[in-house]
Amino acid sequence: MESKDYLKNINEIKDLMNKSSRFISLSGLSGIMAGIYALIGGAIAYWLVDNSGSDYLILDGRIFTLAMLDLFLIAFLSIITGIYLTTKKAKRNGAKIWDTTSKRLIINFIIPLLAGGFYILIILGQGKYGHTGALMLIFYGLALINASKYSFGNIRYLGYTEIILGLIAALLPGYGFWLWILGFGVAHIIYGTWMHFKYDKN
Repeated sequence: MESKDYLKNINEIKDLMNKSSRFISLSGLSGIMAGIYALIGGAIAYWLVDNSGSDYLILDGRIFTLAMLDLFLIAFLSIITGIYLTTKKAKRNGAKIWDTTSKRLIINFIIPLLAGGFYILIILGQGKYGHTGALMLIFYGLALINASKYSFGNIRYLGYTEIILGLIAALLPGYGFWLWILGFGVAHIIYGTWMHFKYDKN
């Protein structure tokens, strides 16, 4: 009995250490909603280009501006929804939403994302559109992997998925849009659903 109690205490200590070093209040529903926003935004972007009379975007054109606004709204809605649902989950579990671990999570996530964002803006300014979707997927995947050590470790698998899709999009730029939809839309919904039933329901 004593050995069983000892092992139980060890496991409890490991669980406490894991919780103290990882931000575990991320909501699976926020991933689902981010995927839905991406699918809706992708449908809008497709409609804009399909009805523009051209098969490509022009940097200074109205369609390009609307497409950039579309992307901004997808990101904005995803962030706001993520903050709201994560805060709600943290309060329900009696956890802190803003502590050292969550700060580390955000910093490690935002650095690769900002670097990628600025790089994409630079190449767009040079009129190079072909690999935009691939770069978004790759840098987003790197950001997820970099932040995974401060949250659910399984997030890195979503990151790997995004990077693989990004590399495929770089090899097949003609399918970049659909791979972007698959990465930011479908993959988010699948992963968010899995995370919701594994973590949020317990």
